[in-house]
Amino acid sequence: MNKWYCLLLVLVGLGCGKGDNSYVPSVSVNFQAPLADPKLIKLNSVGGSVIISGYGVAGLIIYRSGASSYVAFDRCSSYQPEKRCAVTIDDTGLTATDPCSAAKFLLSDGSPVKAPATRSLKPYSVYVNNFNIFVSN
Repeated sequence: MNKWYCLLLVLVGLGCGKGDNSYVPSVSVNFQAPLADPKLIKLNSVGGSVIISGYGVAGLIIYRSGASSYVAFDRCSSYQPEKRCAVTIDDTGLTATDPCSAAKFLLSDGSPVKAPATRSLKPYSVYVNNFNIFVSN
């Protein structure tokens, strides 16, 4: 019985410690723009992506993943988010790279594809009607 009690104390002790600050902070996001805006021209075709500054923690990336589907992510890298390194869209248009750590993320779903990142980019909700795009959380 004492052996199990000691094991439980060890496991609880290992689980305690500093809080996990490795998540991108939650901030209010409420972006909207007409799809005809020249800044969004790259969203006219599937696989197109744009960077929007001034929203989220480090800006937004909006990616057109299908004929009528879009995804949006915070540009703040999920690897050491306290550094607030803004990912940049790669020349391929398929991935984004954290310039601080060289981690890479798929734009189609935000998932990490190159270490050291292990978490996806922070996603936001996207709604599109015939003329406008809305990104929020």
